[in-house]
Amino acid sequence: MIDNGPPGANNTRLFDIRTRLKPVANIKSARKRARQAEKTRKHNMGLRSMMRTKIKKVVSACDAGDKDAAVAAYKDAVPVIDSMINKGIVTKNKAARHKSRLNTRVKALSA
Repeated sequence: MIDNGPPGANNTRLFDIRTRLKPVANIKSARKRARQAEKTRKHNMGLRSMMRTKIKKVVSACDAGDKDAAVAAYKDAVPVIDSMINKGIVTKNKAARHKSRLNTRVKALSA
């Protein structure tokens, strides 16, 4: 687990806050876990960013009033949001909330 808070607030800090490159851990296995955690964090950031981008495309199409683009963007976003559940990036409730709100916005264009 990476500590993003103030120093001393969390005793599970694995990396030095200033550089994020130098492991704080002294034990070899803990250093390896720190490297793995950092690699996983970067990977998850990319996946989360991709999901947010898909959501923003639906929202921007709805704001522009383009129903066809909004429907296409929604159909493109739903599988990505669902795959983030399986990868553990978001919980199923958060994913359902996103899909529900996006669907509501898309259907509002029809009315």
